[in-house]
Amino acid sequence: MARVRITQIRSTIKRPKTQKLAMQSLGLGKINRSVEFEYNDALGGIIRKVQHLIKVEEI
Repeated sequence: MARVRITQIRSTIKRPKTQKLAMQSLGLGKINRSVEFEYNDALGGIIRKVQHLIKVEEI
């Protein structure tokens, strides 16, 4: 599987609770914070839910 780097680029202020919880599950909460994960289907679902708030790069 591929590794991905996920960076938060937009704020979660005034976003639905489900999107805020998705960002927390990724370990994000502040703009420009990055995390790295091994890509899988569950992670893909979370990424699609908050794709407008994050930037995803393959490493």
